[in-house]
Amino acid sequence: MIIGSIVEYIDQQKIVAAVILQEKNGKLRLLNENNREVIFSEKRLSHLSAARIDTTVARNTIVDQLRVLTQTRKALSEEINIKELWEILHEEPDEIDISTMTLFCFDPPLTPDHEAAVIRAFFKDRLYFKFNNLIFAPYTENQVETKKRQIKDLEKKERLAKNGAEWINDVLNNKNGSPVKTDPQILDILIAYYLFNTDSHHYLIARDMIKNSPLNSPEQLFSVFVKAGIWEQNINIDLLTLKIPTVFSKDVIEHEKRLIQEKDTFLQDPLRKDLTNTQLITIDGQSTLDFDDAISLETTDTGYTLGIHIIDVDAFIKTDDPIDLAARERASSIYMPDDKLPMLPPNLSEDLCSLKEGQVRPGISTIIKMNRFFEIQEYTIIPSIIKVHHQMSYTEANLLNGKDDPVTTLYKMATTLREKRLKAGAIQITLPEVNIWLEEDGEIGYSKIDRENPSRMLISEMMILANSLMAEFLANNNTPAVFRSQAQPKQRLFKGIETSLSLNFMQRKQLSRAVVGTDPETHAGLGVKAYTTATSPIRRYHDLITQRQIKAILGYGKAYTKSELENILASISIAVSNANRVQATRKRYWIIKYLESKRGEAYEAMVLDSYRDHFIVLIKEFMLETKLPHSGIKFKPGDIIQVTIQHADARRDQLSLFA
Repeated sequence: MIIGSIVEYIDQQKIVAAVILQEKNGKLRLLNENNREVIFSEKRLSHLSAARIDTTVARNTIVDQLRVLTQTRKALSEEINIKELWEILHEEPDEIDISTMTLFCFDPPLTPDHEAAVIRAFFKDRLYFKFNNLIFAPYTENQVETKKRQIKDLEKKERLAKNGAEWINDVLNNKNGSPVKTDPQILDILIAYYLFNTDSHHYLIARDMIKNSPLNSPEQLFSVFVKAGIWEQNINIDLLTLKIPTVFSKDVIEHEKRLIQEKDTFLQDPLRKDLTNTQLITIDGQSTLDFDDAISLETTDTGYTLGIHIIDVDAFIKTDDPIDLAARERASSIYMPDDKLPMLPPNLSEDLCSLKEGQVRPGISTIIKMNRFFEIQEYTIIPSIIKVHHQMSYTEANLLNGKDDPVTTLYKMATTLREKRLKAGAIQITLPEVNIWLEEDGEIGYSKIDRENPSRMLISEMMILANSLMAEFLANNNTPAVFRSQAQPKQRLFKGIETSLSLNFMQRKQLSRAVVGTDPETHAGLGVKAYTTATSPIRRYHDLITQRQIKAILGYGKAYTKSELENILASISIAVSNANRVQATRKRYWIIKYLESKRGEAYEAMVLDSYRDHFIVLIKEFMLETKLPHSGIKFKPGDIIQVTIQHADARRDQLSLFA
């Protein structure tokens, strides 16, 4: 390399002219047309000219000469029609060197400026020729068409990115609150980026939108969506990220209408036993609208006849019909403080398929004969026609307990059934439950529920009894179903009923994982030889398909094969997991939302676990588990401490405490 030689290099997609001031070991010190000195590798030069500049003259003179040279070369490059050259040369497969290409572009005499102008022209328009190391190769017609489509797509993406950034700016700068016009495509791109980040298909475009806006991160998009009126402040993000369906399709609604029109066809079913004169009661929460189980109790000469009656959802919804497929997609109803997403359309879950007082419904009834000591003598499972005579709440049932039948006797029966399970090895975890709801004015309400109160315990034991008997019935008939099992706990910390909160949490950690399968196995946690769930077919798809297996034994259609059941279980496993997750996270959201206004207030907490830099504590008032940073004070599991709310942010799932 000769000092004073004129060179060109590419910087930020621009060709820059410069002169060599110094060369050492392949590294060049250059003065460029922008009056800047740079260090550059000679291998990165795009052009080395035979022309030279006297570097002994004033620096400004050198820069002026470079700028004039650049203007000359730009003007020459604009004379070159690359498309015309391609049309002449593209059928020739041979590569073309820089000297030959310069001859194609200009008439002699040629100067280094002409050669440099060729490089500038082909660098600017790279559609028709592949250009590398001063060698040119024309693309084929197919390659050119492909590149045209790529350029068009790139321009579209750049335009989208620009428009998206402008939309963000418009929303942030909107002072009067009037709606900002929104392009649905831009909105879809930004929402997907907020929800899924790099997993979004339009991640790169969305990132460019953010980069060219005042925002610093995708997290800040939330406030933009709220300000634009796209989302409300307490939107359930989990429903969006998990893609949980929130509405029913037109096909489902149309099928629902047909079912309602044909609702009484079960009355002509010769296999059903008419039990409408049997006094059925339901006991549920005060706000319950979907009633799927009822109980009856009759006194006999030798003891009692207990009936546990479940709405026969399969009488209306058949395998693979539109509603069944929608229910399978959902897998479960989702109950949240601010919303409910039913597995079945509301006209079914809260009416046609609900055991409403005074309404005749199809049922699957488990009729149990007991002696006066509440020992089971025999049982039968039958298809039935039933009618609820009294719908009562847990509170009402508690008031009747000890004063009136059948509640009093049912409670005594449930107590005996529980004692039997406990003797068989059942582990009873007795933890209170916190119920959260929103008042009409938006205020957050909550109450702590003792799940061991008489009416709740009564219903719990009756459902455990029904499900265990149905599991036995299925096993005796060699029919696969959705069975639940649980191995023995790693360790037993107590027997019977234990009221200690600490011991219950410790025992819960020792429980083995519950397993769902198609074969009957022991459920150690419940103290039964086999267990299924078939008592909530309105709310759980597992229960609906098990109900169908029971009905197949009773003479209704063909049972699912083991393979078919396993395929269904696999197909709905993610939906089941997502439903459970949404219920838990939404409940936690509204508890933390409540605590946002309680900064500085103290609550009693119990230490559950200790880690290197934090404790896990339970805020007892809300049964809420959260972290407490170490502060030099040593706590051990089971300690009762006072914690103070320092900061709460429900949307970010942040709760800061100090002890």
